[in-house]
Amino acid sequence: MVLTLPKRLRAYFLHDRRRLGLLSRVAARTLRDCVQAALGEPDAVPGVIACVQTFGSLAHLHPHLHLLMTDGAFRRDGSFMALPPPDPRVLEEAWRRAVLAWFVRQGWLEEDDAVAMLTWPHSGFGAYLGPRIEDREGVLRVARYSARAPVAESRLRYHAERAEVELVSDRNQGPYAGVHRLSALEFLARWLDHVPERYEVRVRYSGAYATRRRVWWHRRGVTLVGARDAPPVLAEREPEPAWPALRARRRRWAELLRRVFAVEVEVCPRCGGAARILGFITEPAVITRILAHLAHHGLDARAGPWAGAAAAPG
Repeated sequence: MVLTLPKRLRAYFLHDRRRLGLLSRVAARTLRDCVQAALGEPDAVPGVIACVQTFGSLAHLHPHLHLLMTDGAFRRDGSFMALPPPDPRVLEEAWRRAVLAWFVRQGWLEEDDAVAMLTWPHSGFGAYLGPRIEDREGVLRVARYSARAPVAESRLRYHAERAEVELVSDRNQGPYAGVHRLSALEFLARWLDHVPERYEVRVRYSGAYATRRRVWWHRRGVTLVGARDAPPVLAEREPEPAWPALRARRRRWAELLRRVFAVEVEVCPRCGGAARILGFITEPAVITRILAHLAHHGLDARAGPWAGAAAAPG
């Protein structure tokens, strides 16, 4: 699901990115309250993963949240309760009232202004609920989209003589569709608005996925087991695996590169055969000479738009 804010409130997050974390907490509490009201279970909590995004289609300021939520809630004993599909209109209204109340409590908005915003026929708040995700690949696809960069490199073109950037929108219709031209300084200014602060957390886990709750269940030997169509059961916690088994569970570096960058580092791009590591080169001078040699012979030393742009030999 996606939760958005009206334009009037977006500027409050421009110079203080810590407020984005507070916004994620407001969203988690709103979803928890909606789920508990729908199920009639005051102690049941859903699992929520919230990804903060501060950009729109043209790298302009547009703080909003992308969230993955379980289609049900967990009781304190670990049992699972399935949730009927929520009503987007109810969620949007709950989200609007929670955010406005939070702004008033923080002193960022006068109470009279908040009451006036509640009367707007088009509030600017939004709550999009996507379809239920059935498979693991679907979850990974949505997660990668939620944690993506502000602008895809494939949508950028730079004209050095005019010091101008062409940005191709990812929208097919609407005011943001088409190709938009920005000066280089304006584009850099937009880009800097989305640079996270040091140690800033952009992905937050709440409810059943929160660290504190998982530790609470772990200490009591509770394992969450169950499916949507079958009532879950409370299973005994498995013993901790030995170190070799635990080490084998860790993601291999090649798999991580394939998932994050869609790069097959273990496959030869020429013949399609299995690639193997011959050695590691870490000295910058040696790397520069190799790249310059490849560029001199017309070979693409690097992938992407920098192909063949290696430095000249010193």
